Amino acid sequence: MARKQNEDLLIEDELAAAFLNDDDLSQPDSPAPAATDDNWEENEEDFPGQLAVDVYETDEKLVVKARTAGVNKEDLDVSISDGILTISGTLSSGDDHDATNWHIQECYWGEFSRTLALPVSVKEDEVEAVLKDGVLTVAFSKIKQEQAKKIQIQ
Repeated sequence: MARKQNEDLLIEDELAAAFLNDDDLSQPDSPAPAATDDNWEENEEDFPGQLAVDVYETDEKLVVKARTAGVNKEDLDVSISDGILTISGTLSSGDDHDATNWHIQECYWGEFSRTLALPVSVKEDEVEAVLKDGVLTVAFSKIKQEQAKKIQIQ
């Protein structure tokens, strides 16, 4: 029973440490600084939103899908170089610039980007990108990998 309690305390300490920064460690009894809207706006510009993707294979293709609802294809940029795919764009909030009193604001508006290394070799010049019903689908032809050849030992 004592071992279980020690493990629980260790887990609690690890969780607490994960949320502390260096300033918290220098003054253990000081409260964490309050987040302000000014700080959020500065950080928001430094880190564009992360685009969620699904990546899967068929026998012939490598397919990348991303939910991009509300984004015009003119506002999307898709590029590939040396097996690294980058999808970026801007999601515009529309005509809410006249809003004076927000009640709830949960939707992400602004720039987003996602860069990922493709898990298999593809023919970068054989690609199809389609934006349909708010889903971007990028499909690459896969490069066939030769089967290992058996070497006869003499």
